Amino acid sequence: MRFDVFTIFPGMFSGPLSESILRRAQERGLVSVHLHNIRDWTTDKHRSVDDEPYGGGAGMVMMAPPIVHAVEDVLGAELHTTPVILLTPSGERFTQDIARELAQFPRLALICGRYEGIDDRVRIILNARELSIGDYVLTGGELAAAVIIDVVARLIPGVIDPESLAEESYSSGLLEYPQYTRPPVFRGLAVPSVLLSGNHAKIAEWRRQQALCRTKARRPDLLQRANLTPRDWKLLAECPPDPFAHPEMAERTES
Repeated sequence: MRFDVFTIFPGMFSGPLSESILRRAQERGLVSVHLHNIRDWTTDKHRSVDDEPYGGGAGMVMMAPPIVHAVEDVLGAELHTTPVILLTPSGERFTQDIARELAQFPRLALICGRYEGIDDRVRIILNARELSIGDYVLTGGELAAAVIIDVVARLIPGVIDPESLAEESYSSGLLEYPQYTRPPVFRGLAVPSVLLSGNHAKIAEWRRQQALCRTKARRPDLLQRANLTPRDWKLLAECPPDPFAHPEMAERTES
């Protein structure tokens, strides 16, 4: 999958794109990220990308011509088949479902806003979809674009183990159950005994209940959209008052 990122600060992507899973995905040819400096499509000697807003107001607004020309030149004939994403706090909230939708395309274009925003004619001319990664305001769209690249890229076949994707948060419409590894006891906290039992049916039920209880406590809105079975509703009814309390305590140690 190819990502084309349009920004005035391409250097902001060097860290996120050169580490861990994204680096390996690029080395294996599963993902490619192409950074385009919007200033390269300016026409004045100062390489201006912003100007004062019509109607007055604080701050500056990114101008339409450099952005539109950049996207049109880079995408070329694929302009009308490639989703163009505008990163803005006023956009639709980015979710795992949207990530799955975007992962079906061979190419995505991401436009990083700055200052007080982008001239709205960019959205209209490019038929761009506006997305936001949360209910807060960043200094620019670069970090949001990096988040979207990370979330979408890991859905590309071969980037992540399919079994890992199947059990993580939001894959089933629920938050993920808590995880444990060695040592079995640390600072007096013991790994839940069911996970050491070897009984895979009981382990699966424990994990399902933990996921249900955590979702009920943290994101009850997700339960309204989840496809719950009668057994799930019974497990929900048995949730402890504090679903985040550690289920088992062992003798306090200095481990």
